[in-house]
Amino acid sequence: MRRLFEEEFLNYLSVERGLSTNTLVAYRNDLKKLSEFSAETGKEFLSFQPDDLAAFVRSLHAKGLDAKSIARALVTVRGLFKFLLRDGHLKVDPSLNLESPKAWQSLPHFLTTDEVERLLAAPDASTTLGLRDKTMLEVLYATGLRVSELVGLQSNNLNLDLGFITVMGKGRKERAVPLGSNAVDWTKRYLSVRAKILGTLKTTPALFINEQGQTMTRQAFWRLIVGYGEKAGIGHITPHVLRHSFATHLLENGADLRSVQMMLGHSDISTTQIYTHITNERLREIYQRFHPRA
Repeated sequence: MRRLFEEEFLNYLSVERGLSTNTLVAYRNDLKKLSEFSAETGKEFLSFQPDDLAAFVRSLHAKGLDAKSIARALVTVRGLFKFLLRDGHLKVDPSLNLESPKAWQSLPHFLTTDEVERLLAAPDASTTLGLRDKTMLEVLYATGLRVSELVGLQSNNLNLDLGFITVMGKGRKERAVPLGSNAVDWTKRYLSVRAKILGTLKTTPALFINEQGQTMTRQAFWRLIVGYGEKAGIGHITPHVLRHSFATHLLENGADLRSVQMMLGHSDISTTQIYTHITNERLREIYQRFHPRA
């Protein structure tokens, strides 16, 4: 019965909510934790009470999970029981008053503008693949895309005349994001050599392709940006660091929070507000350094 409920819930998330494959994998992993707890206690999901879910949280603590991982698992648990309630399997939601563990909100790591310039200069744009890599980095910093959105871009997502790209984000929600003149110029240069990478006998709608003429994967680009970060003397960085840098630099230069939310594709503005904490922290540091009474 547990297995049936799990698959029905995951199918609902995929079909009706339109969640991405990576998000579904995370939900499945969290459901596995709940299923293991159910097997250990000998109780099915439908018989869970609030005390059982509190015990589930304690079991996650005992296994060494940090507060952030537990909080994410509880998002899955709440979603599951809301689904079971909606479908008439339950009359009362036992997760209704379940509290997440308190966790310090860690500020996202971002690059300085100087570090961004060094990173963007790291690829050798005189080579075909170096030009591709340079363009991917320029587009990523210009738009703040998620890495899955970047590698998922297709040529028909581009509107270089207007300087926009169309992105299919989380939940299959489409949004338009400004590209910026530098990224537009590099994209045009890359498009002029893309056919050379693709070869004459292969066709793919993917914008960014590998040496075999196939769609660039998330993992392959991840390895590329790590290598360029090391080459630029910045150290180990991830694609998400450029996304954080994009948002932080916009807010530091006066962009409003709602516009940044739309460009990032956040469904809830509270997710975007983490970047105001970064800019506030930077202001505090500047104050401490330069105010004579600090």
